[in-house]
Amino acid sequence: MPSPVVHCEAGPEAAAERAAGLLAEMIEEALAQRGAAHLVLSGGTTPERAYALLGPLVADWRGVHVWFADERCVGPDDPASNARLVRETLVAPGASVHRIEGERGAEAAAAAYARLLGERVLDVVLLGLGPDGHTASLFPGHPALEADGRVAPVHDAPKPPPDRVTLTRATLDGVRRRVLLVTGAEKAQALAAALGPPTPATPASLLRREGLDVVVDAPALGA
Repeated sequence: MPSPVVHCEAGPEAAAERAAGLLAEMIEEALAQRGAAHLVLSGGTTPERAYALLGPLVADWRGVHVWFADERCVGPDDPASNARLVRETLVAPGASVHRIEGERGAEAAAAAYARLLGERVLDVVLLGLGPDGHTASLFPGHPALEADGRVAPVHDAPKPPPDRVTLTRATLDGVRRRVLLVTGAEKAQALAAALGPPTPATPASLLRREGLDVVVDAPALGA
């Protein structure tokens, strides 16, 4: 099984800088090769700084399409909205942002996003890792781990809000490059499991490891 590339930085700021730099390189590569870049972003507190740093690193955001790995079933101005997080932290003038309309409810929003996504190949996704090993809105042992198609509704998520929409494992594995950003000692156990043998108990461990960059800080790595 291929191994991911692990980048260890001293602390969260350096990890955010490394993640932003990797994303910028991958965006520029896609723009140069294909004339467009399809970037997938996640919510949570960890990537906020990376998004702020990413904005100025991309010379021209026109031609960049921003997608979402998951979304909570809330409106775009709700404090829990991933779309709101990205809107408030990433300065990307000219980018086309394709949000998941979580306010429509999980099933309707998932179906609409699947239609919008179509068969498009995505270039790079930034993912996070929960202390329970979840990534996107794929939670340990949850039925969504086995969902078909490209986008799945999620009910009964173990953390609020319970209703969500997520890209499926197949969609995440189909992204050309994946970046997993993990910081903080509280994530050390989950990170060790994510880098270990694949298991549904740690959804992040199921990610395809070819083309996977794991950006961590020393506390998350237990160093």
